[in-house]
Amino acid sequence: MSRKHPIIAVTGSSGAGTTSVKRTFEQIFRREGVTAAFVEGDSFHRYDRFEMRERIAEEAKKGNRNYSHFSPETNLLKELEQLFAEYSRSGHGRVRRYVHDAEEQQLYGVEPGNFTPWQDITGETDLLFYEGLHGAVMTEEVNVAQHVDLKIGVVPVINLEWIQKLHRDKATRGYSTETVTDTILRRMPDYVHYICPQFTETDINFQRAPTVDTSNPFVARWIPTADESIVVIRFKNPRGIDFPYLLSMIDGSWMSRANSIVIPGGKLDIAMQLILTPMILKLIEMKRRAL
Repeated sequence: MSRKHPIIAVTGSSGAGTTSVKRTFEQIFRREGVTAAFVEGDSFHRYDRFEMRERIAEEAKKGNRNYSHFSPETNLLKELEQLFAEYSRSGHGRVRRYVHDAEEQQLYGVEPGNFTPWQDITGETDLLFYEGLHGAVMTEEVNVAQHVDLKIGVVPVINLEWIQKLHRDKATRGYSTETVTDTILRRMPDYVHYICPQFTETDINFQRAPTVDTSNPFVARWIPTADESIVVIRFKNPRGIDFPYLLSMIDGSWMSRANSIVIPGGKLDIAMQLILTPMILKLIEMKRRAL
């Protein structure tokens, strides 16, 4: 952690909705004049899309049917920790991009499924913003969480997470339900061992829960809407959180525990704005004082 060069990490599983949360942060940064260095977790995968397919096939032949992007083995977690440590110290570090689709190909000049070359973070930035799978990961070899000043978990209840992943991968990647289901099953051990433990380390968790039947996520025709959901917001340390103010500003909200507030799903963006903006501004103020 660093007062001079703060780091914010949004972490969540594939299909959790971290990209939507990233957009809210972008709005806050733009409104408050905060310059961020953006880092995507996908850029720290060890293998490109095609190498990973080969590795999965090779591992399956060996009898390992649980080889996944969630594990330390398939990610450059030491390099991610080094980036966070270096940015905390100097405000710089080496990053790259993973190119997902044709639109990003136009931006970066690299075929989808591949990485751009490594390059240094240039220019002056107020903070580093990470969004991906491993923003608060801790293993026997690495401790990424220790370098992060504000850790956010995005954790829909599991059936909703699966529905979101199924619909996204089928719509944007052309996968079949069977293929996505196989991926979910293959990732489950690593999900339990490396994704879930991070949400104990996060400072705030946003957990969306549907209020409609999602008993069988594999046949759901659509994703439950925001108005068909509630969101549980859990604070690791509730000290300093003005719960009466939040309850007065967010219609239909209530407290379920001393460290948790429940809001209607359609109020998530305003809730994030109210909760996160003061935290971001506090980090920026501490940075300016330290400098």
